Amino acid sequence: MTRIIASLLFLVLFLNAKSQTYEAISPNSLLKIKIELAEKITYSVFVGEKRVIQPSIIGLELYDGRLLGDNSKVINVKRNEVNGIIQVVNGKNKELTEHYNEVKIEMDSFALIVRAYDEGVAYRFETFFPNEIIIKQEEANFNFDGNPNIWFGEAEAEMKQWERSYYPYSSISDIGNNKFAITPCLVNYPEESVSVVVAESDLNDYPGMFVQKSGSNSLKGKWAEYPKRVQEGDYEYKRVLERYDYISRSSGTRLFPWRVMIISTQDKDLLNNELIYKLAKPQILQDVSWVQPGKSVWEWWHDAILTGVTFPSGTQNLNYTLYKYYVDFAAANGIEYITLDAGWNSIYIKELCQYAAQKKVKVILWYYFNLVVVNPHVLDTFKSYGASGVKVDLIERDDQIAVGWFEFIASECAKRKLVVSFHGCAKPTGLQRAYPNIVNFEAVRGAECAKWDYSVNPNYHLQFPFMRMLAGTLDYTPGSLRNVHYEQFTPIPVGVPETIGTRTHEMAMYVVYDQTLAYLCDAPTEYEKSPKITEYISKIPTTWDRTLPLSGSIGKYAAIARQKGNEWYVGALTNLESRDILIDFSFLEANKNYSAEIMRDSHTSSVNAKSYVIESIPITNQTHYTANLARGGGFMMHITLADNIQTSVPDKDNSQIRMQYSEAEQTLHLTNIYPIKSIQITDILGHKQIVKNGDNHQFMTIPLKDLSSGIYLVTVLTSQECNSIKFFKR
Repeated sequence: MTRIIASLLFLVLFLNAKSQTYEAISPNSLLKIKIELAEKITYSVFVGEKRVIQPSIIGLELYDGRLLGDNSKVINVKRNEVNGIIQVVNGKNKELTEHYNEVKIEMDSFALIVRAYDEGVAYRFETFFPNEIIIKQEEANFNFDGNPNIWFGEAEAEMKQWERSYYPYSSISDIGNNKFAITPCLVNYPEESVSVVVAESDLNDYPGMFVQKSGSNSLKGKWAEYPKRVQEGDYEYKRVLERYDYISRSSGTRLFPWRVMIISTQDKDLLNNELIYKLAKPQILQDVSWVQPGKSVWEWWHDAILTGVTFPSGTQNLNYTLYKYYVDFAAANGIEYITLDAGWNSIYIKELCQYAAQKKVKVILWYYFNLVVVNPHVLDTFKSYGASGVKVDLIERDDQIAVGWFEFIASECAKRKLVVSFHGCAKPTGLQRAYPNIVNFEAVRGAECAKWDYSVNPNYHLQFPFMRMLAGTLDYTPGSLRNVHYEQFTPIPVGVPETIGTRTHEMAMYVVYDQTLAYLCDAPTEYEKSPKITEYISKIPTTWDRTLPLSGSIGKYAAIARQKGNEWYVGALTNLESRDILIDFSFLEANKNYSAEIMRDSHTSSVNAKSYVIESIPITNQTHYTANLARGGGFMMHITLADNIQTSVPDKDNSQIRMQYSEAEQTLHLTNIYPIKSIQITDILGHKQIVKNGDNHQFMTIPLKDLSSGIYLVTVLTSQECNSIKFFKR
């Protein structure tokens, strides 16, 4: 008996010695990633007391059969806390707080690095082999607890696999066994209001990660194998014809990409989550003074068709005269760039660049990515023309070789002080932090898809901001003035397409979407018909000092406030359903008065998608405003400090009525929580001076230039009550 007890005790001690546990906990103590080392390495993730990811195996399988992670022996453990600031060159926040707790577990020939931020958790491997290593496969499993639902951006084996629509599944088990998805990929626990976004960061010299179902509640990583033979040809995008049976070969001493789990307890917080950026390679470029964000006019979406001009237009007439018109339009409206898409000709390009430079407009030239990769000196030619950037297209791969092209092109462009926009490309994984001259990645179903299908509709517009946009700046190309509702829409592959959603929906994209370089997809001649719209677009920044998500629900709606200097912009989008969104202005500075210029859907926008209203109202940080969004609608507001605005004090506590008198404008601004039926202004003797029909609006602006100085009584009749306020007109 004594021998049996001793043997059991030895077994328990042996098992305990073989199983070692390490944890990294977020600074706010809400998130925890737990690592357990036994026969395999597994990790678990917790949100508070809830475990969202069960023990999941991770590791690297080498081509010689070894699995880094099998029976690993710990040599050293290092713990570190970092709390600092990241300065962002161009982004949605000028500064980012970088605060995390890190555990580095060092083993015989590799290490596992684990971090916990308030925004999510991540892990990565590091290897220390003296010679080249070949990775046959990577083990990256995500075993979710319970039965969450999932947004699955289903991919294909070839061509534009990152420009995918998202499919909502009520459970992972409902996904077909042969399906796989792009990342970021979102898993949601609606009852607990917890979302987990599976993503990656710092993808360097390694293939990009997709995910596929591996069990009733599990996902696993999937990678493209290393290319063996590709299709050759100057204008081919290098389609892979044959691949090896491994995914990577590289230096044996290296860092591998971060496997990231972004975690949110409120959908709206995903709109400002920058964990992928924080985990990415720090800035490499020293001098970035020449990198200019902004907007660009562009001819491709509308097939270069201009109406009412005295010269031939259309893609068959791309020439100096036509492009000069685009340059003149950009210059007249403060648009920083013009992009020449496929079809431009070197015959006139130098003269055009010189003309654009005189007008202070920069030129971006479209080109095949592979021609830049094979001969980067073509960028010298572009620079000699006078171009300021290049739009490289048709990469369409993210195996290890293709991933290297992104940094190579960004670096070669930076040497020549050229900005670069990646098109027909894989999703970003933070490379724009190292190379701020990267102004955009496409990797989204943009407005171009209106030419051939119904996929770019308001439902989709409210999906990718909570997933794809977490990876980095995108190139949706908004700005269409050809707005219709879903049932009125028909794709037009040749000619000028229409877009689904209201005019205000389209304009609000400039505020809601992250776009270092924001395009105007429609024709200059269309914008010239709508000067107020053009003015709105031209003054909206594309990079920001601060971003504040106000509200949001995945696939339904989003509202964001963004600050640039002393000005704010607020943008809101809804899906194909109409809804009211409450805007709380408590983010504004207290004891200051502001003027808000609003572009909103009108009462007819649900029928006529082109209908909209522009108006101005006074606001303070105490104001609450209800934005009424039509189906497929939107809302946009530009907020500036108001001069000489004086706020009245009610005779009694009438919090329903808010009144502001502008001495400079000689106007009275009234807001009320209930729709206003009518307003009457009388002098102190009771004589009526002004009577206005409120038309059931919640705010009104009343001119007072015909009133003499004195004390007046404003009586506001609403659907619920009648209240009065006194004010003094100077």
